[in-house]
Amino acid sequence: MARADSVEAHRTEAAVDPAVTEAPPRPARGGFAERAEAGAPRSDASAIRATAIIPARGGSLGLPGKNIARVGGVPLVARAVRAALAAQRIDRVVVTTDDRDIAAAARAAGAEVIDRPVELAGGEASSESALLHALDALEPGAPAQASPEHASLEQASPDSRTAAQHPVTVFIQATSPFIHPADLDTAIGRVASGERDVVFAAAATHVFLWRDHAGSDTAVGVNHDSAHRPRRQEREPEYRETGAFYVFSTDGFRAAQHRFFGRIGIQPVEANHALEIDDLADLERAQALAAHVDRGIAASAGRSVVLDRERPCIDVDALVTDFDGVHTDDTVMVDQLGRESVRVSRSDGHGIARLRKAGVPVLILSAEENPVVGRRAEKLGVECVQGVGEKGAVLRDWAEARSIRLDRIAYLGNDRGDLPALELVGWPVAVPDAAPEALAAARHVLTQPGGHGAVRELADLILAARESGASSAVPTPRTVRDPE
Repeated sequence: MARADSVEAHRTEAAVDPAVTEAPPRPARGGFAERAEAGAPRSDASAIRATAIIPARGGSLGLPGKNIARVGGVPLVARAVRAALAAQRIDRVVVTTDDRDIAAAARAAGAEVIDRPVELAGGEASSESALLHALDALEPGAPAQASPEHASLEQASPDSRTAAQHPVTVFIQATSPFIHPADLDTAIGRVASGERDVVFAAAATHVFLWRDHAGSDTAVGVNHDSAHRPRRQEREPEYRETGAFYVFSTDGFRAAQHRFFGRIGIQPVEANHALEIDDLADLERAQALAAHVDRGIAASAGRSVVLDRERPCIDVDALVTDFDGVHTDDTVMVDQLGRESVRVSRSDGHGIARLRKAGVPVLILSAEENPVVGRRAEKLGVECVQGVGEKGAVLRDWAEARSIRLDRIAYLGNDRGDLPALELVGWPVAVPDAAPEALAAARHVLTQPGGHGAVRELADLILAARESGASSAVPTPRTVRDPE
């Protein structure tokens, strides 16, 4: 069974019985229904907004560094932040973590960051304990919880949103990479209206479950009679908890000290959105699915969410590219004297000239050492480093020497040798005919192949982001709506 951030034994792969989750309610224990019955005034449900909390601890025995592993070129914690920011009914997104790298990725994505105490970050600590700590830290007047590096946490500002203003909490797990903002909004609406006290993500299933009893000589059906095999269309669906998100009344959660209380409802999500990453096999599967699933989410949302649309907002301060297969079509022409020549696109030259005019530094990194590379870089008026064995290390040194943050760099590549660089930058980009490994690492895939205007296409996207007024600063959590 997959686990993320110490989700406790209440999680099970057995299907959830709707008859149980939709049963007559237990006392709401501080939820909207209880307050309504007591005659307390209720705000218009459509105006209620939520606070999203993403617990993301640094330790993971099954997959070290899991919460910052990249899917579609984006760290998992950043994907969770962006999905929450794209939801219309979430105004505040907070990541609680004990890990510096996770904190940096969360802040870059637009989240506030709270230091998670060591005693709440171990393998035995529950997610609920981290959520309760975060809620306490967000109370106006609470003592500062963030270290100087986590200065993005707002501390009791005059417009601080109190618990009364944000009576709904959304618990999101970073290890679920494909969260649709519309599902978050729908679940929030159900809790805000008082229909349910808790709503959680689950995927419909018609699988036949079996249990092999110890000491028995036969397996038995769990959710079916083994002698009766109805067709799929004749069976009501059951639901598998995905772990992606849980939405609940803030007061009810504080009273229950647990994510399940009162009247529990299911928010059905698509099967492709139900993947939870627990081990390397799950991560590789998510990376393989990312381009397809993200594109579908972006299209159905009517705006970009985690992934990027046909024309994403690539707001960066520098562009670094490979040469062969990016500036060229990856072919070489050899004459009778053994001299090599390559084919390049004039449009790429125009794109780079516009970048230079806009003050955007451009660097070409080439594994090959060939005079044609240097000549082309000289003609374009850009820096070039050839004979590079490890592109990530060279890129890091180049960026550090120019005081350019790695998350503010776009890298365009096409093959396995580009992976160390693609994994470092904020915008890893690939040409459409790139190697599968490069495509999996890319946050965006261009439409034009190498040597046929790919560099120009990326240059236009970068310049369009600048012309649209996209800020190069880290977005403030209260106003950010992910433009990508």
